[in-house]
Amino acid sequence: MAPETDVLTITGARKKFGKVTALDGASLTLRQGELLALLGPNGAGKTTIIRAISGRVQLDAGEIRLFGKLIAPRCTSPELGLVPQELAIYPSLSARENLTAFGRLQGLSSNDLAAQVSWALKATALEDRADEPIKAFSGGMKRRLNIACGVIHRPRVVLLDEPTVGVDPQSRERIYDMLAELTRAGVSLLLTTHHLEEAEARCERIVIIDHGKIAASGTLNELVSSTLGAVRTLTLTLNQPLPAGSTLPQGGLIDEGRRAITAKVHDVGADVGRFLAAVNGVGGEVIDIAIAGSTLQDVFIALTGRELRE
Repeated sequence: MAPETDVLTITGARKKFGKVTALDGASLTLRQGELLALLGPNGAGKTTIIRAISGRVQLDAGEIRLFGKLIAPRCTSPELGLVPQELAIYPSLSARENLTAFGRLQGLSSNDLAAQVSWALKATALEDRADEPIKAFSGGMKRRLNIACGVIHRPRVVLLDEPTVGVDPQSRERIYDMLAELTRAGVSLLLTTHHLEEAEARCERIVIIDHGKIAASGTLNELVSSTLGAVRTLTLTLNQPLPAGSTLPQGGLIDEGRRAITAKVHDVGADVGRFLAAVNGVGGEVIDIAIAGSTLQDVFIALTGRELRE
C-alpha cells in the first residue's frame, strides 16, 4: 500500500469577525483519496474553514497549504472543487447546459468538456433528462447536478458543504456512489454534514470542531476510545415485568414497563453474566440480549454538549 499523503493541511487557523471568534487555532489534514467528515454544532467554524480553503476568507493567523503550496487569499486553485450547500446552478438551463457552462468557466477544452459532460450525466443518472430545464427537477436531482457542476473540471480536492441535505434515500445513495467513484480515482473529499449516521458509515476519518477549535479527530474507533473508552450498552428484554424491589448490579436501569434493562458495561463477559444471574434470581426470563458500541452521536454529544445552538 502506498504511504498516506496529506494533500491539504490547515495549521493554527485563526479568524475573527468583529468580536466573534470563528476559528481559534484549528488544524487538520486531508489525505489523498480520503473522504473526511468535518462535524460541529452550528457556529462551530465549519463554514469559515471551507471559505478559507476556497480563498473567500483571509485568515488572521495560521496557514493553509494545498499540495504543499500556500493558498493565496481571494484565489481559488484550479485543483480545488467547491460544492456549496446552496444550489449553484441555473434553473432556466438544462442539465447538459449547466454542465457545459461550468466546464467552460473552468477552462476545459472542447474534447474534454464533451467527455466530462457525458460522464457527469451518467454519474448523476440524468442522461434521460439531460436536455430538460432543471427548474422542474426534484430536489435530489438538482443536488446531484450541483455536485457534478462542482467537479466537472476534475479537481484533485473537493469541498462539499452538506451535499445530501434535503434529499431522498435513493438520491443520497447515488450521491455517495459518485463520491466513492471520485475517491477511487484518488480525489480527496472534505465534507460537512449534520447527518452523523452518514459520516459514521461513509467517512474514513472524522474531525469534530467546536468553538473554532478541533475537539477531536480520527476514525470512529479512535474517537470512541479516546472520548468514551471501551464502553458498551447492554440491553436485556424480559418475558414479563421484573418484580418490584428487584436488585440489579450497579448501573442497571429498568424501563417504565419493567420489561427491559439497560446498562453501560466495560467487561461484556462478566457483566452480562451478573445481569443474567440477577434476573434469574428473581424468577425472570431474558428473551433477548443486545450489545451495542458507542456511536458517533455519543462521541459528538460528549465533546460538544447537548445545548442547541442557533
